[in-house]
Amino acid sequence: MDLNLKDKTAIISGGVGGIGQCIAREFLAEGAQVVVADVDGEKGEQFEAECSAAYGDKRLKFVQTDVTVPNQIRSLFVQAHDFWGRIDILINAHQWWPFAWFKDITDEDWQRCLDINLASYFYLCREAVNYFLAHGIKGKILNITSQAAFRGSTTGHAHYAAAKAGIVGLTMSIAREVASHGINVIGLAPGMVETPSTEEALKVNRAQYESRIPLGRIAKSEEIAGVAVFLMSEKANYITGATIDISGGILMR
Repeated sequence: MDLNLKDKTAIISGGVGGIGQCIAREFLAEGAQVVVADVDGEKGEQFEAECSAAYGDKRLKFVQTDVTVPNQIRSLFVQAHDFWGRIDILINAHQWWPFAWFKDITDEDWQRCLDINLASYFYLCREAVNYFLAHGIKGKILNITSQAAFRGSTTGHAHYAAAKAGIVGLTMSIAREVASHGINVIGLAPGMVETPSTEEALKVNRAQYESRIPLGRIAKSEEIAGVAVFLMSEKANYITGATIDISGGILMR
């Protein structure tokens, strides 16, 4: 299916991680340009070099960015615009998935979880909306949240679930404000996914996680990426404010 994404430019936060990296590859396969933002400079430069070799040109640019720092986010957008001339899409795919039972969550980890998993989404979305409005672009934003936003956590991730629930409310609120400008804002709520950040948890509790999934298996990052790219295409122009479930049946509404 041609998603008509050729020559579109997408910023992907957390683009060096499992889901973010797969989304970046999907966009490149569709002929889009990509700016990957991640705090991990070494992995980011390796990924840029790998994609340059695979696609034969500089269609992916890496910008080292701490998404909890608003000035760095502003710089990210300036660099993306200077490099490609326009920005059409923002995908927020970064996350921090800390473990602690509720009674043991420290003040520091609570605040860090909110900073990485919620406040940074606000900063990035605000920058994107202002950019789209200033340039008259009918842009799109995708916020990766989690099924935990709707079901809570039973495995020691209450602070993560709270932040992800905040993303759902933020997504709806932004979407209502900017819909009249032709800007779409969408959420995507995966369940458990095979990524580097979940590797250790799956080694210990794979059977427990799989037992809760009607489809009976853990998702691959590529399965999340395919839906993400579709939602950012013109094929999904009539979707905004919604958070799409992609959890193997954990969420059914």
